[in-house]
Amino acid sequence: MMRGVKKFLVIFAAIGLVVPSLPATAQESGEISSKDEVVYAKLSAIGEEQELYVVNILEVEKAGKIVDYGSYSSLKNLTNLDEMNQVDNAVELSASEGKFYYQGNMNEEPLPWNISISYLLDGKEISPEQLAGKDGRVQVKIATSYNDQVDSVFYNNYLLQVSLALNTDLFSNIEAPDGMLANAGKNKQVTFTVMPEKEEELVVEADVVDFELEGIDITGIPSSMPIDAPDIDDMTGDLSQLTKAINKINNGVGDLQNGLAQINDGAKKLGEGSLKYKDGMTSISSSSPEIVSASISISQALQTLNASIANGSDDMNLDDFEQLTAGLSEIAKGLRDTSDGLNTLKENYATAYSTLNKAMEAIPEYEITKEQTTQLYNSGGDQAVLNQLLETYSAARSAKGTYEAVKQAFDAVNGTLDEVSGSLTLMADNLDKMSGGLSTSLEDMDFAESFAQLQNGISQLSTNYQAFHSGLVTYTGGVNELSHSYTQIHNGIVGVSQGTNEIENGLSRLHDGTNELYESTADLPEQMKKEVDQMIDDFDKSDFEAVSFVSPENKKINSVQFVLKTESIKKEEKEEVKTEKVEEEKGFWAKLMDLF
Repeated sequence: MMRGVKKFLVIFAAIGLVVPSLPATAQESGEISSKDEVVYAKLSAIGEEQELYVVNILEVEKAGKIVDYGSYSSLKNLTNLDEMNQVDNAVELSASEGKFYYQGNMNEEPLPWNISISYLLDGKEISPEQLAGKDGRVQVKIATSYNDQVDSVFYNNYLLQVSLALNTDLFSNIEAPDGMLANAGKNKQVTFTVMPEKEEELVVEADVVDFELEGIDITGIPSSMPIDAPDIDDMTGDLSQLTKAINKINNGVGDLQNGLAQINDGAKKLGEGSLKYKDGMTSISSSSPEIVSASISISQALQTLNASIANGSDDMNLDDFEQLTAGLSEIAKGLRDTSDGLNTLKENYATAYSTLNKAMEAIPEYEITKEQTTQLYNSGGDQAVLNQLLETYSAARSAKGTYEAVKQAFDAVNGTLDEVSGSLTLMADNLDKMSGGLSTSLEDMDFAESFAQLQNGISQLSTNYQAFHSGLVTYTGGVNELSHSYTQIHNGIVGVSQGTNEIENGLSRLHDGTNELYESTADLPEQMKKEVDQMIDDFDKSDFEAVSFVSPENKKINSVQFVLKTESIKKEEKEEVKTEKVEEEKGFWAKLMDLF
């Protein structure tokens, strides 16, 4: 009997719950101190919005009638069984002090972010339905961007946290370049963060067998935490050292430019001196055939004279001796003319050689070390210009080394010219003496004695002149060879001069570049501090004041959060055929007994 009474009371209580309550008397207006909104959205596996509702949490400060705002398709009281009324966008409710929860469902209300999710299997795009149960290398790409249909306050001030739970029984070799991986039981939790005002494409890649994926969680919360300025003193100190190093490089390039300018000036003078020397050598070489020809004439004249005197001494008379005296004077004059020509040649050679020697000595002696070369290449200058600089430096050093090696031969040329000129003058003096002696002998009529002396002197002169002529031919041949060889040396010197000029221009541009680099980095530490402060200002949203997502008429908003979740991707389960047991129909007495 007691069981029957209890069941009757339960049925009565249930009836009392479904019977509408009597109209309440008019209530005083209540007040809220704050409101929180939690926006829940269900998305498809590719990110399309399917369902949206908001849980509103009111902190009631004064009990009574509360009016909240929002465009809802339906309402649900989550606090008690009291009814809620909605007139247009106004939601009316009665609430006691404390927290009051209610849910408002919304139809096709856009979210602040566009969410797009795509899937690739072995590099080929595939739909979520086709991907379920597949094996291979899978990529999940989650793209977020601003939805311009919604107030930008959420996109500009909220960060998104995107989280995937990958079952390690199915997924392996998981990679997420921009994400953070953590273990959560048998799952590998992959978490991404999208900063305010940023559009991102997040990628997760893994090997998978029998693909299945739980829904992707996406949470939007205010980025309201304050950001403290980091300690960058060590970093700015390093930057100061870098700036000083750049300044040293700039100064070094400037010094190098000045040094190269000196080399270039020396190379120009070297080219000018080399040209004069080459012209002098060409002049000497051109004069050599004339000198040799004149020498041959003298040699032949002496040979003829010697033979005539030796063979015709008995037949010679006074007229012959007078002609001989005149011939000797003529030969002496020819020798003096040749000597004068060599003296003029010697003066031109001395001038050209002096100019060349000064130009060679103007090339600096200092050596560019391997360490200095490395610093130049690391300075960021034009590599082609630096290569030309080093090639020209090597060529200048090589030219000076070669000159030092052959300088002794150049010095010997001047001495040889002195000796040749002196020998010719000496022979001319001897011939003049012989001619004078013959004239005196003719006057004194000591013909026999003078003729014997003349015959002996002419014989010695002819013999000695043959040796002199052979030396003169050898000397002029050497001069011709030296002139031909020096033309190649001169061409090389001209190339060095042209190269140093090009490198000086290139090094000038390099110095302009290093100077600009120094000027742009001189205040680099201060610039870095400003950049850090700017970044902190950009991401510090601590002064952000929350606004309502559902209606701008709602005030005293404490916080608004977004909780989004995609549907899971599962394999279709095979339906099992179940055999239902056929229950026997109960009779009247059995049904009556079930009531007690």
